[in-house]
Amino acid sequence: MVTKTQKSGTAKASTAASGSPLSGAIKDSAQQIWLAGLGAFSKAQEEGGKAFESLVKEGLSIQRKTQAVAEERISEATNRMSGMANEISSKAAGQWDKLENIFEDRVAKALNKLGVPSARDIDALIERIDALNALVQKQGIKATAVPKAPTRKAAPAKVEAKPVARKTPARAKKA
Repeated sequence: MVTKTQKSGTAKASTAASGSPLSGAIKDSAQQIWLAGLGAFSKAQEEGGKAFESLVKEGLSIQRKTQAVAEERISEATNRMSGMANEISSKAAGQWDKLENIFEDRVAKALNKLGVPSARDIDALIERIDALNALVQKQGIKATAVPKAPTRKAAPAKVEAKPVARKTPARAKKA
């Protein structure tokens, strides 16, 4: 609320100059409003620095909290992605193992069809030869003509390919 404070010299001079007590009161009120505005501006300048520093501190605190939350979320996302990557790589490794087994089985079947003995067949033959050798030595007969079979795996013996019977033209037409 605006209160009238009149200065004896200025109020009389303004009243005498303008001639009306109402215009003097308006001028005094305007002067008081002006001074109140200057006072508010001065106070805002003083407290504005304090308020600015307070806002900076609050902003810094919020920024730190936001960074901590962001780092936590990034860590969670990284852990999820690495877990998914491990899961996918293990599944892929399992699929490669299956594919490898299928390939090995098909190669073994193809070699068997061609008459090539497998490693198991050769190992079984070596065991049979060793057993026969032991039996012969047990009976006292020396086996000079038969050399001892090697204990390590031998390379598969080359097997001659069997001749493939050709189809006659009459059979080819029927098929």
